[in-house]
Amino acid sequence: MGYDRAASKRRVNMTLNEDLVRRARGITPNLSETVETLLATFVDDAEAKANDHEKQIAAHIAANDAFVAKYGALADDFNNL
Repeated sequence: MGYDRAASKRRVNMTLNEDLVRRARGITPNLSETVETLLATFVDDAEAKANDHEKQIAAHIAANDAFVAKYGALADDFNNL
């Protein structure tokens, strides 16, 4: 997946825990770059998870359609109309 690393940067306002920011600044010289990298990983993982979920739904629908095509729908036996 990834993202356009050449895209322009823009300022955003965020509210973060002051102690956490202080500790992070002690670990990384570039907090913005670190947050951007972590956010990119988070977005990639979330998109992959959503994509996998959609594939699972499509597989379940296909399996159900195949079952109904082979055996018919259970509801067909109880149709009172």
